[in-house]
Amino acid sequence: MNKVACFLFIMTMQLTFAQLSVRNNAYVYVNNMALYVEDDVNIEENTAYIYLRNGSQLLQGSGTTGNSGQGRLSVFQTGTSNTYMYNYWCSPVGINSGSAGNTVFTPNVNFFYETAAPISSSPFGFITGYNGTTTQIANYWLYTFTGTTAPPNDYQDWEGLGAGPGSLATGGLANGTLASGYGFTMKGNPSGAQKYDFRGRPNNGTITTTLNANRETLVGNPYPSAIDARDFIHDTNNAAIIDSGTLSFWEQDPTQSTSHVLINYVGGYATYTIDVTGTVETFTPATFDTYNVDGTLNTTGGGSTSGKNVYRYIPIGQGFMVKGNGTGGTLRTTNAMRVFQKEAPTLSEFFRVGDNGRTENQYNEEGMFMMPDGYKRFRLNIDFDDTYTRQLTQNFHHTATAGEDYGLETISPARLSSDVYWPNNDKAYNAQAFSFDVALHIPLVLNINRSQLVRFRLFDIQNFDESQPIYLHDMDNDLYVDLRTQNYELNLDAGNYANRFEITFTSNALSTEDISIDDFTVYQNNNLSELHVLNPNQREVKSINLFDVNGKQLFTKVDLPIAPKYEYSTKHLSEGVYIVKITFESGQDLSKKIIVANKQ
Repeated sequence: MNKVACFLFIMTMQLTFAQLSVRNNAYVYVNNMALYVEDDVNIEENTAYIYLRNGSQLLQGSGTTGNSGQGRLSVFQTGTSNTYMYNYWCSPVGINSGSAGNTVFTPNVNFFYETAAPISSSPFGFITGYNGTTTQIANYWLYTFTGTTAPPNDYQDWEGLGAGPGSLATGGLANGTLASGYGFTMKGNPSGAQKYDFRGRPNNGTITTTLNANRETLVGNPYPSAIDARDFIHDTNNAAIIDSGTLSFWEQDPTQSTSHVLINYVGGYATYTIDVTGTVETFTPATFDTYNVDGTLNTTGGGSTSGKNVYRYIPIGQGFMVKGNGTGGTLRTTNAMRVFQKEAPTLSEFFRVGDNGRTENQYNEEGMFMMPDGYKRFRLNIDFDDTYTRQLTQNFHHTATAGEDYGLETISPARLSSDVYWPNNDKAYNAQAFSFDVALHIPLVLNINRSQLVRFRLFDIQNFDESQPIYLHDMDNDLYVDLRTQNYELNLDAGNYANRFEITFTSNALSTEDISIDDFTVYQNNNLSELHVLNPNQREVKSINLFDVNGKQLFTKVDLPIAPKYEYSTKHLSEGVYIVKITFESGQDLSKKIIVANKQ
């Protein structure tokens, strides 16, 4: 093999080495490209460096010795958090000492800030206060989550990496070190988008972390290159232990993050998965909610909804949560998952990457993934009191089953104060898959913590025939609402609604579309805020009555003249479902449900 001692500027091409050795006072400067080393990297003396700049990345092959040396690789990543917001990280480097192989990450050894472009940086200072600066990191907010303590997945399970006051760790990790592959949290500084310089021995080869059964672990991309989420999720080892193939990405609401006080936190988890072919991505955005002092969800209020996205290629430094299934085991990342995939410069989200000449899936102008032929999809937005929105995704493909479809479905993250999900196999999903059939009945479960207005909206409808309705069936009211033509909203009292709502594709009762008996038609004109009753054959009408869904009579019209049309104002009515009952002189009755949604 070739072993090269370097003092190089690599600017315009992709360079490949069998092995790479950087000696005393030498450095390799890589600009806007990939550096590929088939075997191992030895940055020998502590004055030797490899600088990855302007999106450059280091990829490695099948070397078995492990990277070595006392020198450092340097790579930048920019956080989006401010003083009060967490980012989830995973270091691409470890400390630059010890025998060959991956080493532990230590914040006060591996974190630097840039002092003079393009290669000069200084170590961050670490303080015991709450607020970081452009040159100091607050110890207080450095935590990891390994899911090994009891009770599982509790707020108190976070383990401190820093030495600041008030640590919640029940036995913090020794000396603030973290094995490669595990993720950690950190807050930023008042300037917001802080550029961090990770410096140390580059991680390489197979990296393992423990994923406990039915518990979450904070892991991430441990390399100085992007990794392919498809290869990570569908690795044969990982597919046997990751619950539903779901990756969860933390985000906080920047408009509400103005305090370190826990009850003022407004945040949530976005979820992502991808099918084994890499052609179908399923992403559901974070729904923000607030938290109590003990870290539990605040059940008296809510937050807004995220506008960020997650795509296939996971960038350098990105941390995320993974939950073990019922067995758990050893999670792994490997060099085979590594790709040269730069973050697109026009995308602001830390965990959002774009095109760099690789074969990419297609997205529309709203950033929604475009389903390939043979797949269908729709998304359902459920608004709770106009406070926040939970988004659900429904995928369809002929290979999908009524059970779990790994890579097409995602587990719903932490339940909100009021929430909704797809139920399946005693689990709560925010994305699921079926083989499409017009006879399908897809149940929804709603948990409502207090009386409030709930609204159902449909969007991102892909590869459905234009004539195919998508109904929300309100079984208590025997009402079918085609969400392709109108939203449905109603007031719900506190409680669990496990058997009231479902999605169907056929109507088995009187449709919410206009109905006729002998050409007699009843409909609500919401543009005019009027109830219209059409009587083209001029039948004799005895009375027209309007009731709410609780049976309360709101008005009655009698002694009606024979006329082709009757019109009544509904401006005074609250938005909701009502029942119109028409009685004919012949004794025949006609009842019709209408939805009042008065236009402002």
